[in-house]
Amino acid sequence: MTRKYRVLQRPALWFRLALLLLSAVGYAAAADGCSSVTFPSNRLYAACSDLPLLSSSIHWSYDSAAATLSFAFVAPPPQSEGWVSWAINPTADGMLGSQALIAFHQPDGSMGVRTYNITGYASISEGPIDFNASNLAAEYSGGAMRLYGKLKLPAGMTVVKQVWQVGSSVADGVPQEHGFKPENLQSMGTLDLIKGAISPSGGSTNVKKNVHGVLNAVSWGIMLPIGAIIARYLKKFKSADPAWFYLHVTCQIVGYGVGVGGWATGLDLGSKSKGIQYTTHRNIGILLFCLGTLQVFALFLRPGKDHKYRFYWNIYHSVVGYTVIILSIVNIFKGLEILSVDNKWTMWYCIAVAILGGIELFLVAVTWCVIHKSKADARSSSNGSDA
Repeated sequence: MTRKYRVLQRPALWFRLALLLLSAVGYAAAADGCSSVTFPSNRLYAACSDLPLLSSSIHWSYDSAAATLSFAFVAPPPQSEGWVSWAINPTADGMLGSQALIAFHQPDGSMGVRTYNITGYASISEGPIDFNASNLAAEYSGGAMRLYGKLKLPAGMTVVKQVWQVGSSVADGVPQEHGFKPENLQSMGTLDLIKGAISPSGGSTNVKKNVHGVLNAVSWGIMLPIGAIIARYLKKFKSADPAWFYLHVTCQIVGYGVGVGGWATGLDLGSKSKGIQYTTHRNIGILLFCLGTLQVFALFLRPGKDHKYRFYWNIYHSVVGYTVIILSIVNIFKGLEILSVDNKWTMWYCIAVAILGGIELFLVAVTWCVIHKSKADARSSSNGSDA
């Protein structure tokens, strides 16, 4: 019975071992990355590297004596009728000025490669590029496009600024605009043809984006609402006068100053990415800056408590102030969406807003109780004096 049981268990044991072996092979293939990509027998490359974005890889052989670069760029387009592109930019880091090779299905259905000198963000036109290009070819299989080519580089150019991209569609033989997700906007860097080192570009830009987001979230999104809460509720307590006023002014002026810094970094980012516009976010930001500046100057025009225009000034100040706070929160969420930050940061800001809302609700209840008690005491005192 025992022997028969062991014999019956052997097929299951072998099956498990086979699964483990297949898993190990699959893991090794995944770990190989670009080295696992195969090409026709006549296309061999000395080096390859996985690019950090768009699930792409670059394969190349560099002949230093002849200063020629033979390469293959591999990437999956968003749609089967889309396009993929690899470019060298001899003058800058980004798209403008790049000498691009774009692979896509030609009007006759075959795969082909065309050259483009990218001089603007509008529609592109086919034309010669700064490098002598030859052996251009492309193929599409398994959901990925492979772009092949050979470039004659200037003598001594062993580190190139590369730009790569994918797009969803081609219309009348012209590649259409690519997506504007972070992975599309950041698909650039340098490639060392000798050492094989890949370095992403745009690090300083990403830092500025983060600084822009933090400054605006802290100033417009947190400090200004705190200042408004102080003014609305603490001034109802006589014991808090005039401390509430100085706290309110301090929060608003510091918040406005930090917010101006965030606004300035936004202008700088916009000036360096003229082809990329977030119109709603930008317009709300400009409006917030104008309204915030108006509030600061209005502080110097604040009438005295007994002045006949003080009532109207209070209405104006409250309406503009709450408009700024509401627009600030909306624009911060717009900014978080644009940055495509990890969900935890959006969650943390939601928690911050919820805490501020909870504090306001608590103060509403407290001030209502205090005012109600004061009125009750006043009525009681009045009734006592009448008696």
